[in-house]
This record gives sequence, structure tokens and C-alpha cells, in this order.
Amino acid sequence: MNLPIDTHSALKELREHESLIPRTMPPSFYKDADMLPTETEELFINGWVCVGRADEVPEPGDYYTLEMFSEPLIVARNQDGQVSVLSNVCRHRGSQLLSGRGHSKRFTCPYHRWSYDLDGKLLSAPLVDKSEGFDKKQCKLPNFKIHEWWGWIFVNLSGTADSFESQIIGLDSYIQNYHPEEMRSVGAESEDWPLNWKCLAENFMEGYHITPVHRDTLHPMTPTRLCEKIPAGVGYTGYRAHYNNSFQGRSQVHPDMTEQERALSMMVWVYPGFVAAVSPNSAVYMSITPTGPVDLQTRWDVIAREEVFEDGEAEERKEFARSFNLEDRERLLDVQKGLSSRFATRGHLAPPDFEGTVWDFYHYMAKKLAGKDSA
Repeated sequence: MNLPIDTHSALKELREHESLIPRTMPPSFYKDADMLPTETEELFINGWVCVGRADEVPEPGDYYTLEMFSEPLIVARNQDGQVSVLSNVCRHRGSQLLSGRGHSKRFTCPYHRWSYDLDGKLLSAPLVDKSEGFDKKQCKLPNFKIHEWWGWIFVNLSGTADSFESQIIGLDSYIQNYHPEEMRSVGAESEDWPLNWKCLAENFMEGYHITPVHRDTLHPMTPTRLCEKIPAGVGYTGYRAHYNNSFQGRSQVHPDMTEQERALSMMVWVYPGFVAAVSPNSAVYMSITPTGPVDLQTRWDVIAREEVFEDGEAEERKEFARSFNLEDRERLLDVQKGLSSRFATRGHLAPPDFEGTVWDFYHYMAKKLAGKDSA
């Protein structure tokens, strides 16, 4: 698994010299096909990836499906009320078991009617389960390692990742009073963008672009000049997006929140691809995964406190999020095109409050990938 030479050199330099002047990575970092296999394995398969919200499966038997890195997955709640992430591949001849979302007491393969309980244990294998030497216990669906964090479900596909808690030490204190676990989904969507995954993740998590790109949407609420970076951790970075004095703020808030917390959105990035803007009574998040060198999938949603649904604002919040996502998409497609120019080069990053999160991410990438051989 080789990295582009200039990207490898930049990451190695960053790992060896912490006090470098903050600069962007070489264009190959965002477009070279040699990056994809290493990133996919080292960051995503061996790391923690968000697959949605626990409130999307509120009752035992509720499930939804998705695919990540050619792995069909089922997210379900079992009879004991626990959420699990299972392989969506029958142990007989490899058919996918389910599609979409729904509710069921068992998962039955449409090909040969093998069926499994909500924990993935094989219940029935017609005309096979009585065969000599057949052992149902050997036909359980793989059950992946997961961690629930404030209502979000994270999965580790390899089963070898360091504990999720060890990656986010210090982060909980910034969002615990917002109580996102009490919020619920407005309606998750998946979108494919012709863009490198890092471009979108970095864009979501830097405030430098807010005022110029989101002049009529986000700027009146959280202008660039009011961004305030927080210290990064092993597996995360973030910043406070303080509200403009003219912004009225949110009224339906949790009583645990401080006056300061009521007047800002907490921007968090749990590496590699989970980004969220956690506000006093709602949040917008994305789980970003690569599907190609310059292609990605984003599973995104708005979650909100129950009072927001009662006031009829929840769908409005999602449409607002959709509007600034589209603004970002338009700009980022231009960025991706520009990165292919023979004149594209490394640039200087803005001060820490505005692009320090990007610099933090580069340090994370250096620690993860700089030890890999270059091309």
C-alpha cells in the first residue's frame, strides 16, 4: 500500500517536525488513487465509522441497511433492546438478506429462506439443517464491534481498533450538556459526491469559509470571525462557532447548558470521517466515507430535541442544512477541479481559530500513515 511520494514526504516531515509553519498538503493528498487503499484499510476498516443513530431503530426488531467498503450491513435492535451491527450476507450462498429499512422478528434470506434471529443466530436452514455434520452454531452472522456515543452508532469493521473511548478523551466535556442522545433523527439520507472525502470533511470542520461561502445562510448566525478552536485529542478536533450578538439563539434547550453553550454551536470531528455541528436544540452531522479517489458517500442527517418537532421546525432545520450543504458542494467541486491543475501547489493555512482543525487532521494523518512506504 504505497502513498504518493510528495504526500508521503509531507506527512513524514510533519511527523518528525511538530513546529512546522501550517501549510496545506500537496494536491496528490486529495486526488491520487494511491491514497485510497491505504486510507480505506488503515483509517476506516481499522478505525471507527459512524453508521447512524440508535433512535433510527427505536423498537426491538427495527432495522435499516447500508453498505460501507463493499460490506453490506444491518443495523438492528435486538429483543433485549441492544443495538447491533450485523453482516447482511447469508451464510449459505452469499445473498444479501435485507434491503432498505423495516421491522421483523427474524431476518430471512430471499434466496433459499435461511433465517436468523435479531442477534444473527441461524434459526432455520430448510432441508439442510437436518443434514449430517451440519452445525447451526457455525452459521451465525458476523456481529461487528460497535460503540454508542451520545446516540450515534460507531462500528469497527476489523475488530482491531483501539477503544473508542481512548480516541475521544476530553471531547465529552464540550458536548455533554447539549445532550444529543435525547435528540432524534429527522430522516437520514445518503448522497454520492464526485469529490475526495478529505475535502468535504475539512470543509465541514473549518470556519474560514463560512462568511464568504455562506453569506446568507450561516454567516448571519456564526460568522468566521467568531470561531474559536479547542485543543485537539488523539482522535478528534473541534471548534466553537459562537453566535453573532444579533442572532436570537435557541429557546428549547437542556437545563444543563451554560449561558455560553446556549450561544454557540460545537463543531466536532471524530476521525476519520464523522463531523457534526451540535447546537443547543439540534445538530447536523455527516458520516463521510470514500468510494473512490475522487468520489465519496455521505450519510447525513439533522437530529433535534422533541420540542423542535412539536413546533414543526425539524423539517425546516433539515432544509436549512440542505441549503448550506449545496453551497459547500458547489465550491468543493471547483476545489477538486483546481487540484488537478499542473499549477496547484501547497498553500498557507489561516490562523488556528479558522483552519487549525485542518492542521490537526494533518497531524492525525501523519501519525497514521507516515510510516507507510512511499511509491
